Amino acid sequence: MSALDIAPLFETIADLEQAPAVLEALFNTAAYYSHLKARAYRQLIQLGYSDSTKDGGYLTANWSLYQAQCNLSALARRYGVQVTFFHGRGGAIGRGGGPTHRVIKGLPPETMNGRIRITEQGEVIFDRFGHPTIGRRYLEQVIGAVLQVGAIQADTTPPEWETVLQTLSASAYQSYRQLIFETPKFLDYFHQATPIDVITELTIGSRPARRTTSARIEDLRAIPWVFAWMQSRHTLPGWYGLGSALTRYTWEKPEGLATLQTMYQKWGFFKSVLDNAQMALLKADMAIAARYAQLVSDPQLGQQIFSRIAAEHTQTEQILLAVTQHKRLLDNEKVLQRAIRLRNPYVDPLSLIQVGLLRQYRALPRKDSIQRKTVLDGLRLSIVGIAAGLKNTG
Repeated sequence: MSALDIAPLFETIADLEQAPAVLEALFNTAAYYSHLKARAYRQLIQLGYSDSTKDGGYLTANWSLYQAQCNLSALARRYGVQVTFFHGRGGAIGRGGGPTHRVIKGLPPETMNGRIRITEQGEVIFDRFGHPTIGRRYLEQVIGAVLQVGAIQADTTPPEWETVLQTLSASAYQSYRQLIFETPKFLDYFHQATPIDVITELTIGSRPARRTTSARIEDLRAIPWVFAWMQSRHTLPGWYGLGSALTRYTWEKPEGLATLQTMYQKWGFFKSVLDNAQMALLKADMAIAARYAQLVSDPQLGQQIFSRIAAEHTQTEQILLAVTQHKRLLDNEKVLQRAIRLRNPYVDPLSLIQVGLLRQYRALPRKDSIQRKTVLDGLRLSIVGIAAGLKNTG
């Protein structure tokens, strides 16, 4: 029984909330505790970033993951068990992506213990390890970040900041769920304003796009969910709900903006969350996304939902600039900022070509297999090109 580590996976918001209770039940099981003894009281725990974001939105997922790590680490210490967290991150911000060293610096210090595991998705392997010099630099950044966080003796985050995050998380969750799960016919918008129908037909993933034959959002895997929004230039999973939450907090609290500014400057976790959201916002293009919205068969529905998304995008950008005290998004990451601004104009023509091909593909009768295959080949090339141009996309 002790030849292999047993690693529970916690991913959805509900799973993360129940994680301490589940782990304590395991620790109180005699057979399992014997297994831990044989493994030198080391416990591996995997945390999923994809489904938590699809389930509760960007900010709530990140805060739930942060809290889960703190609570699980505290529980393990009570039982004399050393925990190693296995972070199941994807390439896109909506799946826990972003610069790895930045993400590590935002983790709770007491959860590190000098040990960490991180998944490296197929779509980012070449960028990070395709050249020996780049691979060495990447590993140096990761190791340096782990050592830097591990050197912190105790978490000095003021409890009142955690209270603020709890308030922000609840507000962002409400905004996100209202759009995704409570807006009438939002599923129609998603199916028509993104290339999800093409993505599900292409064999570009290791698993089927859906867990069942249902068309519900809940049954769609997180990878195609995020990938479709990236392709359509909405990049919605990486920021939606954050702007509403931050703005509402500054409205309700006279000192709200000053508090958020201080948190950004002095709390690594909060800074990481906001900086990654800046990157997702900068990669979005509402002018291009509007073209995808025009693919919706009901023009009124397409315009109604797109206008909500575009308004949230504008609000999120404005409040992030206020909190970070930047003039432009990612002013603190000039190299990354410049790279995105240089790449985006080259992605735009591919996006416009993809919109035209989607319109043509969906208008073709299914019996016209030859023409459909020709258009599908073009769509496949456009998907690859957009993914390569945007990066951090899968």
